[in-house]
Amino acid sequence: MLTDPISDFLTRVRNALMAGHRVVEIPSTSLKENMTKILLDQGFIMGYKVVEEKPQNVLKIALKYDKMSKASVIQGLKRVSRPGLRQYKGAGELPRVKNGLGIAIVSTSKGVMSDKQARRENVGGEVLCYVY
Repeated sequence: MLTDPISDFLTRVRNALMAGHRVVEIPSTSLKENMTKILLDQGFIMGYKVVEEKPQNVLKIALKYDKMSKASVIQGLKRVSRPGLRQYKGAGELPRVKNGLGIAIVSTSKGVMSDKQARRENVGGEVLCYVY
């Protein structure tokens, strides 16, 4: 049994990027789907789809690489809030990742969103991870 599905999500993506895979398969949950949608909206991945399987749906994520250098678009994934130490921030305290070049994924009362969107909507919440 997994105790931290968000860390598992980030580790699977990180390992796939290091191995140079084009697609990574991850067991799907609504939180992981919302995080993947944010990565797609911010341009960190090419696309994703949910494949319905038994006993659990699978999330297939198409990773994005630079055409010239063949390097991945995602340079780093860092888990911030973890089960042993939750990190909550108010709307004014939300971090700027890599001076605005990266994003923080935040779980708010209005749903999972990027730090930029949370600042626009003036809501704080749990800072799940950094993507840069």
